[in-house]
Amino acid sequence: MNIVIIEDEQVVADDLELSITQLVHEPVSIIQLYSVKEAITYFKGGFEADLIFSDIQLGDGLSFEIFIAVPISTPVIFCTAYDEYALDAFKANGIDYILKPFTLQILEGALQRYNQLKKQFSNDQAQQYSSLMKILAAHETQHAASLLVYHQDKIIPVKVEDIALIYLANEVVHVLTFPGKIFYPNKNLDELEKLVGSSFFRANRQYLICRSAIIDVSNFFSRKLLVNLSISFGDKVIVSKGKAPQFLSWLTKASAN
Repeated sequence: MNIVIIEDEQVVADDLELSITQLVHEPVSIIQLYSVKEAITYFKGGFEADLIFSDIQLGDGLSFEIFIAVPISTPVIFCTAYDEYALDAFKANGIDYILKPFTLQILEGALQRYNQLKKQFSNDQAQQYSSLMKILAAHETQHAASLLVYHQDKIIPVKVEDIALIYLANEVVHVLTFPGKIFYPNKNLDELEKLVGSSFFRANRQYLICRSAIIDVSNFFSRKLLVNLSISFGDKVIVSKGKAPQFLSWLTKASAN
């Protein structure tokens, strides 16, 4: 059995590979791919698989782009942290998924559904993936329900609604929760900005601010804005002059919701 894992976080990919080898009771060959670009190149080379496990949001785009660029009749099980709205769309398109962080029991259920998926799949899945891309893009509020972060020697999910601030310090991305805990995701700010949705604003190169963490805003030097937060945070969070009008517009819309 040939399986391809498309996942940009190698620790997650390694964990998934180990779990699969524990559950599949036949010889299995597993290939890991880490980006949209790498996966497109791989499948265009004529390589085939019996089953694909794929994250949705990769560092260089949505994995749907892979299957639009290269028509593939292989069943795909998506590993996702998207909320129920997206999952309803998946069900409507006859595509299976497992939620991150997955367990052996969840993964075993997905493998048991493999044969059923194989019967449902055809050589013309590109239209369904295009439809899913449009559904996700059309809803600004669509976001991941959780982010996977590192804590000691484990990877754990942190609910997006519990995150107050995401910031860059000493070239390392930090996730700060409302209770004051700090975690470290394996994604950069650009990738996280796409995941957390419209309840967060990119103040500058350093900060992603949650609306719920903002008390008020005051004028700062050179028409910049100083954001006062409800959480304990030592540094000043400044919205750049160029982003100030956009930020105030976002704040107004967010306050109205």
